[in-house]
Amino acid sequence: MKDFKKGLAQALEKAVPELRLEEAERLLECPPDKSMGDFALPCFKLAGILKKPPAVIAQELQARIKLPSGFESAKVSGPYLNFFLEQASLAQSSFSEALKLKAKFGFSSTGKGKKVMVEFVSPNSNKPLHIGHLRNMFLGESFSRLFETQGFKVIRANLINDRGVHICKSMLAFEKWGKGSTPKKAGRKSDHFVGDYYVMFSKKAAENPELEQEALQMLNAWEKGNKEVLKLWETMSDWALEGMQQTYKKCGISFDKYYKESAIYTKGRDIILEGLKKGVFSKDETGAIVADLEPYKLGKKVLLRADGTSIYMTQDLYLAKKKFEDFKGLSESLVVTANEQDLHFRQLLKILELLGLDFASRFRHISYGYIGLPSGRMKSREGTVVDADDLIAELESLSQAELVKRYPEILQKELAKRKEAIALAALKFHLLKVEAQKDFVFNPAESISFEGETGPYVLYSIARAKSILRKAQKSLLSGKPDFALLKLESEKELASIVSKFPETLQQSLKNYSPHVLCHYSLKLAAAFNSYYHETPVLNAESPQASKARIALVKSVGQVLENCLETLGIECLDEM
Repeated sequence: MKDFKKGLAQALEKAVPELRLEEAERLLECPPDKSMGDFALPCFKLAGILKKPPAVIAQELQARIKLPSGFESAKVSGPYLNFFLEQASLAQSSFSEALKLKAKFGFSSTGKGKKVMVEFVSPNSNKPLHIGHLRNMFLGESFSRLFETQGFKVIRANLINDRGVHICKSMLAFEKWGKGSTPKKAGRKSDHFVGDYYVMFSKKAAENPELEQEALQMLNAWEKGNKEVLKLWETMSDWALEGMQQTYKKCGISFDKYYKESAIYTKGRDIILEGLKKGVFSKDETGAIVADLEPYKLGKKVLLRADGTSIYMTQDLYLAKKKFEDFKGLSESLVVTANEQDLHFRQLLKILELLGLDFASRFRHISYGYIGLPSGRMKSREGTVVDADDLIAELESLSQAELVKRYPEILQKELAKRKEAIALAALKFHLLKVEAQKDFVFNPAESISFEGETGPYVLYSIARAKSILRKAQKSLLSGKPDFALLKLESEKELASIVSKFPETLQQSLKNYSPHVLCHYSLKLAAAFNSYYHETPVLNAESPQASKARIALVKSVGQVLENCLETLGIECLDEM
């Protein structure tokens, strides 16, 4: 697709010798109002260079600049110089490229030959996934797909937190009150079955506090390799992970590499002892090895207890290093967690830097905010967490009710397919459209709406586009359309939005912000739906006009599909 922005930046560089190409491209903005042009140059940013008032610079530049191919005019508006594209050139460039590249439209090869790892979800193996894990899961998958749109090879990793006293609490409850039960006998999904015992332990321990000490004793037996405890641990871990795997599969998530805390929790000591030897770390009055991060306003961090036992930081130092050893040449390693761990990861990154490890600059932590529910805060030990599976089931029920209301004759097989796709689209889109760092309240009924800023709304827009294409005569679907016939302002607006898709993908990845892509898709869907209601497509004033508008519809539908695919959302031909 023709890069109008770069062409304009090159023209500006020639008109203003003091301005470098990169700076010219950076200064160009996309005005919020289409009446202000397709690109705008805020000339007050040049005042310091040219030593003239911004309004004077705008006037002089308008007279001096040679507009590149595809531009219609340049108009002064106070300190701004606004540039307008030729509608035919914009439509030709945007729509023809979308039609040619289809599912690859907007993609680039900038990351070709580079590898990145994205670690996400990181569940505990004593309970099922909950709504917080879903936000983590969908963010991690969208980051992975954004990298793939730019040509990167992505390794999806998952750290399983499968050891510790919290794991032993489920085990102890099962040992005491399980009575030989299994998920199959109990008729429970296996991870929910394990989680039931974690909740049970908390309730029993409230009445019998000595159970807490028994759980610690079981952890001690696990660490010493007690065969019976290990056997129970393996059985319950397998149950938990098997159930989670079913949830991953339903959500369209898979992993290339699993790491387990149980395999690495004692490792990392050598890294810490080497740091102590080099004077990077020191011992405190208790004999524990610590990193003094006070100069960086990160406090002091214990890395290894006085008795030699490890903590999370011990294993995370090792894991950060191991990833770069396991996958040589990683250009980036991301870890996605809740923002409760922000301090921990800031400390980890600073420690990696202090150790002089060459991969420290390629390590990234991406955090996300808390998700609340209309009913209030969630607590796993009290059993008040909204499990991922239960939430998906609730959304499927809401989706089914809406589908049956709209399409009373729908077949059961088709209903089952659509309700699942719509429910997951609603859930994923709603969790991704909010900036990751922000807390928010998730409302299931709001997310499933076919109208408004929702996943089903975008799905419905795609289905509408496909419906038009199914109704079109074959003669209108083949041959080269004449995009010069697309003269309406609404058609230029759609061409303009489509043209910005590649840049939107790049921006979303650069800032690790899939919400940018969500809002782009909403803007495109809204503009398309408005166009569809106001403009005849199949019954245009001439077959040639119909052909051009059908090409527009096909292009917009393709870009919307590309948006949702990048967000990990399955599209439907019919709603």
